Amino acid sequence: MKRMNSRPDISVVIPLYNEEESLPELTAWIARVTEREGLTCEVIFVDDGSSDGSWNVIGQLKSEYPFVKAIGFMRNYGKSAALFCGFAEAEGEVVFTMDADLQDSPDEIPEMRRMILEEGYDMVSGWKKHRYDPIGKRWPSKFFNFTARLVSGIKLHDFNCGLKAYRRKVVKSIEVYGEMHRYIPILAKYAGFTAIGEKVVEHRARKFGHSKFGMERMIKGYLDLITVTFMSHFGRSPMYFFGGLGTLMFLVGGGTAVWVIAEKLYRQAHCMAVRGVTEQPLFYLALLAVVLGVMLFLAGFIGELVNRASTDRNRYLIDKTIK
Repeated sequence: MKRMNSRPDISVVIPLYNEEESLPELTAWIARVTEREGLTCEVIFVDDGSSDGSWNVIGQLKSEYPFVKAIGFMRNYGKSAALFCGFAEAEGEVVFTMDADLQDSPDEIPEMRRMILEEGYDMVSGWKKHRYDPIGKRWPSKFFNFTARLVSGIKLHDFNCGLKAYRRKVVKSIEVYGEMHRYIPILAKYAGFTAIGEKVVEHRARKFGHSKFGMERMIKGYLDLITVTFMSHFGRSPMYFFGGLGTLMFLVGGGTAVWVIAEKLYRQAHCMAVRGVTEQPLFYLALLAVVLGVMLFLAGFIGELVNRASTDRNRYLIDKTIK
C-alpha cells in the first residue's frame, strides 16, 4: 500500500462549463479505472463559471470520492485559464487532461501513462481518428491541424484533442493563456520537451447537453497560431524580426528612391526627356517603405527594451545539474 502523503500516481485535470449531468458518471468511471490499475489519483475539476448546478454536484462528489478537488471561477474565463489553474494544482507524476462531456474515455489512461513512463515521452496527445462530430466541425478541424503541423513541425493529427497525458515537469514549465490550450504541444516543444507522442483514442458521442464552442474558435485558433509561432521564435528577441524586416524595407525603399533620383539626373545630363521625381508613384512607394522600415526597427528596439525590463527575461528551464 502506498503512503497516504505520497504524490499521487496521476492527476486528472478536467475543465468544465455547465456539465452537471455528466460529472457523476465521469468521476465513477475514473475511479473504476484507477482502482482496477492500482493507481492513486487526484481529480481536479475546474468549474469555468458554470451557471447550472455543476458546482453543487462537485461538492456532492467530494463527499463520495476523497480524491476529488475543485477550483471554481467567478465567471467564464475560458479553457486555457482553467487548464492553467489545474496544472498549478496538479501533483501527480503523470498529469492528464480530459473534457467533462464524456466524449473522452478514461479507459485510455493506463496505456497513455505507460507511454510516458516506459517509452520516455514527455507528452502523449490523443488522436480522435474516428469522430462523432458533425462534418461542419470535422473538416475545418482537419485543415486547422494540417496548418499547425506545417507551421510547428510536430507530427500530430489532432492538436486540439482534450485527452492528453504529460510528465509532471511539462505542465509546471509551460504557461497556458488566452486560447493557447489548442497549442500546448507547441508550447511544450518551445520549452524543450520534444518527446511528443500520439495515441489513437476512442471518441464517444456526446451524451448530455451540447458543445460550448462555436465556429469563432477557428478564427481565434489561427490568430493564436500566429501568436504562438512568433513567440516561439522571437519572443525573447523581437529585434531579430522587426529590426530585420525594418532594415530590409529601409534599404529597399532608400535604394529605390536613390535610383529614381539618379535616373532623373542621368537623363538631364544626357539631354533626354525627364519626368519629375515627384510625378512618379514609385518615388512615394519608396518613401513609404523607408518610413515603415524605420517604424518597424523602432518597434523591435522598443520590444527589446520591454523584454530587458521583464522580470522573467532570464527564466530558463534547467533539467539537470552536477555539483
